[in-house]
Amino acid sequence: MFETVVIATDGSESAGRAVTAALDLAHRFDADVHALYVVEEDDIAAAPEDVRERLRTALEDSGEEAVASVRAADGSVTTAVREGHPAEEIRRYADDHDADLVATGTRGRHGEYRFVLGSVAEALVRNLTIPVLTVRQLESQEG
Repeated sequence: MFETVVIATDGSESAGRAVTAALDLAHRFDADVHALYVVEEDDIAAAPEDVRERLRTALEDSGEEAVASVRAADGSVTTAVREGHPAEEIRRYADDHDADLVATGTRGRHGEYRFVLGSVAEALVRNLTIPVLTVRQLESQEG
């Protein structure tokens, strides 16, 4: 049923719960797993010009750490860090890799500014043509 699973992660606790659930599901179906982190291009564009490259590097480093933590949980995970609008980049990555499922947490680093699912999770649920597994952040983790 599932041959390729993409885990969209931002390194947050909510995403960590999605990683655990997605890896369990992928193992049950012997699916290939990809972990993807997207550097939000709007965050970089909004920064003062003299710090943009340092910010980009810092965000890319955070992304590498986030996907490395997924690979640490399962050494066969393929990882990627991309830059762009998260929901669009996740969709594009899923399409490029013929994914059967995308998994994500429902609240991430920007959780205090989001409602219901969170803007990225909501956009994925509304716009992807493949199943989207959303894993809710526990109340004790909300900040």
